[in-house]
Amino acid sequence: MDRRKGSGSRDANGGLAEATASRLRFEDADEVAGEVGMEVEEGPAAPGEEVIGNDKTSADYYFDSYSHFGIHEEMLKDVVRTRSYQNVITQNNFLFKDKIVLDVGAGTGILSLFCAKAGAKHVYAIECSQMADMAKEIVKTNGFSEVITVIKGKVEEIELPVPKVDVIISEWMGYFLLFENMLDTVLFARDKWLADDGVVLPDKASLHLTAIEDAEYKEDKIEFWNNVYGFDMSCIKKQAMMEPLVDTVDQNQIVTNCQLLKVMAYFSTKLSFVFVLYLFNWQIGLNPFVYLICVFQTMDISKMSSGDASFTVPFKLVAERNDFIHALVAYFNVSFTKCHKLMGFSTGPRSKSTHWKQTVLYLEDVVTICEGETLSGSMTVANNKKNPRDIDITLKYAINGNRCKVSRTQHYKMR
Repeated sequence: MDRRKGSGSRDANGGLAEATASRLRFEDADEVAGEVGMEVEEGPAAPGEEVIGNDKTSADYYFDSYSHFGIHEEMLKDVVRTRSYQNVITQNNFLFKDKIVLDVGAGTGILSLFCAKAGAKHVYAIECSQMADMAKEIVKTNGFSEVITVIKGKVEEIELPVPKVDVIISEWMGYFLLFENMLDTVLFARDKWLADDGVVLPDKASLHLTAIEDAEYKEDKIEFWNNVYGFDMSCIKKQAMMEPLVDTVDQNQIVTNCQLLKVMAYFSTKLSFVFVLYLFNWQIGLNPFVYLICVFQTMDISKMSSGDASFTVPFKLVAERNDFIHALVAYFNVSFTKCHKLMGFSTGPRSKSTHWKQTVLYLEDVVTICEGETLSGSMTVANNKKNPRDIDITLKYAINGNRCKVSRTQHYKMR
């Protein structure tokens, strides 16, 4: 069965799904505002924000996309995501009982509600989109108005009624882990409000890489443009190659073996952390030696700085069998190491699927690889200069095998 049939995840043209199911910004904020009954405010662009027609900035489109209930429905129904957070909170009351909690990007307020039930002294839920109004009503309806305060606005612009908080919790992860750049907002809140002995949840995240065979779908999505009803539209093919695809990958398509390449924990590179990754994979039901396909960046959110989210790292993938490689696939793992016992989840192709799916980077070459041969290279990840919520990716790869010798650099833009 084709891994994409019946998924409902993409439109007929092979693009990402509509904003209500994709976490991507709307193309027309004015139209969306009319649909959900909200006012569209116009104002000057903040530094670094791109102005897009009608004085709207790229950041405005980002927040507008979270005003529609559909995107929250998708995230709430992501059982891996929501149950993981619920279990972290309810099974580790000692982290929350009688504590001041800050929920960054609260959405419907679900994490705040979990924290309140776990005994938090008070929860401040910050949400910039119009969903903040719904969150206030949800909090009131469920009888937590005395414990949860919903604050509507940008984290960088509001002031809390308390000088410090004990816990910062957030579901900040985007596609490819870093898409939408909400991590910077969490780091801003950490630096401004977190107490010296406070905790950030989750506190570790790692980005992984593997390679897949995907001839059928690459032919349908990329090679299609070579001959469109007898016409050459290959100029669009170049653009299609530069756009990463967010989709669910069948684990049977994985070609490379599973090896640990690199572990980085900012300001805490200890051998013990390698064991933490080992234990984490074991606890979520994965072979700890086999499933670390390629850990090429691990982020210690409690200690890292904003600039650490941009990086260049090497990779080396070893083929498990004779096959062809059409794309590289990135995914991420998240862990909560401050819990009584290690907790977390994976968005990898061998784990239960999530709304984040995986990120597919198609290669210009069809790489013929034999068992035991290596595809090596490096990946550079950086926020886009015009819109820091977008990501620019530079991939360098090479193979010197018996049946294939190639070296290439490709550029991708995640928008």
